[in-house]
Amino acid sequence: MEFSQHDDDNNYSLTKFESMLKTNNVLFFDSAEFENIIQFYFENGRIALAKKAVKLGLEQHPSSIVLRLFQVEIYILEDKLPQAEKLLDELYILEPSNEEIYIQKASILSKRDEHEKAIDTLKIALKLSDADEEDADLYALIGMEYLFMDQFENAKDYFIKCLDLDMEDYSALYNIIYCFEFLDLNEEAIDFLNRYLDKNPYCEVAWHQLGKQYSTLKDYPKALSAFEFAIISDDTFVGAYLEKGKVLEKMKKYEEAIENYNVTLALDEPTSFALLRIGNCYEKLGSDDLAVQYYFKTVHEDPLLDKGWISITRFYNKKKDYHKALYYINKAINIDADNVKYWKLYAQINHRLNFIEEAERGYKKTLDLGNYELDTWLARTDVLISLGEHEASALNLIQAAEFYPETAEIEYRLAGIYFTLLENEKAQYHLKNGLLLNADYHFILQELFPLIADHQMVVNIISNSKKTSK
Repeated sequence: MEFSQHDDDNNYSLTKFESMLKTNNVLFFDSAEFENIIQFYFENGRIALAKKAVKLGLEQHPSSIVLRLFQVEIYILEDKLPQAEKLLDELYILEPSNEEIYIQKASILSKRDEHEKAIDTLKIALKLSDADEEDADLYALIGMEYLFMDQFENAKDYFIKCLDLDMEDYSALYNIIYCFEFLDLNEEAIDFLNRYLDKNPYCEVAWHQLGKQYSTLKDYPKALSAFEFAIISDDTFVGAYLEKGKVLEKMKKYEEAIENYNVTLALDEPTSFALLRIGNCYEKLGSDDLAVQYYFKTVHEDPLLDKGWISITRFYNKKKDYHKALYYINKAINIDADNVKYWKLYAQINHRLNFIEEAERGYKKTLDLGNYELDTWLARTDVLISLGEHEASALNLIQAAEFYPETAEIEYRLAGIYFTLLENEKAQYHLKNGLLLNADYHFILQELFPLIADHQMVVNIISNSKKTSK
């Protein structure tokens, strides 16, 4: 039975129960009262109180099947699966046709990753069910089990069954669209949503989802129309204004995008996302002062949003105000020292300012944090060469070659480094490799190792390579 705070009797039971907990006076409740109290606590996520209510309920009504099933649920939540199974076996002997026993059994199987068995068990519960509401819950549970197994087609079919029973089951609707998206069936998702909207034309959630599908397919005019219908259906729907703003940005209608983002700020608490997008739009419009104001509002609203700090840093980078860019990326690193994007920007800005040692530190940290992009390896190598750290730069490139084998940019650099270290055999090997991979890239030697590039041995190897290739 569902517990409602608006029901005076049930509300009285809840108040009486909580008063009893405070005073330690044990009061009597009938089993139905306990059921409603426990259900209320479960639905509101107050598991500790639900557990107390189950314990006291069973002390007063030890034979209650429903209360013992709540005890099973507590066991499952606490991962006490053997205890849960033992109690379910006892209850099955007493009530073999109680569908809730099968639902809880399926929950245990699911926790053990035995999803096929869980589905079979839920299907038994489905046969025992005699109410549409219960059927819908079971369809949803079966759908979730199929999701756990990545069987998106089957999952989708069961969530559609939920929607057939309750047109306003938006949780099922979201799950259906999730399945379509995972299967890359955007056109099919659009057909499904259009059929759904024929029956439920003022469903803002469906219009919103339809707009997102059109947006994925880059059909921006249709996406815009769908988001507008979502707003007509509910003019306080913040998500629709945000998505409409994003589409308007894609269509380069920046002023209209700003208007929609501003509506979201008026309807709800300011979000860092909306503030960031407004800043981005103003930057595209050339309104730099307003752009940077909104970027600062973004990081004030959410100091942990890396896109905010990155936007500020890149803004000053574009202005060639590298000292300011460095100041703000340092602030960002002080807030989140493990953000790889911050460290890469830090390295690049220091590199531009010719703060070579700091640049090297930044590139090394970027690699340590897992950014293995080729340009990061190469930039760190070039900085190490500038510092005269040739052996370290060679080691760095050997590591890079594990991720990017047969890469001309790596081979030419290794050639220059080994010539510098007077390891001519290794140097010639890497130079010839580089020429085989891409003969046009030998300018790298001239840029990084001008003295070596002009050495007669190197000139001869390059010249011979050109003759051979002809």
